[in-house]
Amino acid sequence: MASRGRKRKAEAEVVAAADKREKRAGGQKGVEEATVVIEHCTSRVYGRNAAALRQALRLEAPELPVKVNPAKPRRGSFEVTLLRPDGSSAELWTGIKKGPPRKLKFPDPPEVVEELKKYLS
Repeated sequence: MASRGRKRKAEAEVVAAADKREKRAGGQKGVEEATVVIEHCTSRVYGRNAAALRQALRLEAPELPVKVNPAKPRRGSFEVTLLRPDGSSAELWTGIKKGPPRKLKFPDPPEVVEELKKYLS
């Protein structure tokens, strides 16, 4: 039987590796153009909503790149963020604190598109 110390060490290494990935993804200083980032949990429901939102954003602003989960997403998360070229970011939608019911976590694509228009103009 394995000792408890090894298991804890392995879990700590996994958490440390995830933190490193988030720092690398979050610390993008050299963003050349504005980018929309959609972070969503890997559940099917979250993925379908992210795909619909991504399609709506591409139709509205085809020149704007849309990235989905550039780093490992947080559990139960659904966030849409605009990363600006100057290094700042603007949160277009967050569903982390919303719900139950779970459908409140997901935005209507027209709402997010309107928020995006405010920040781009």
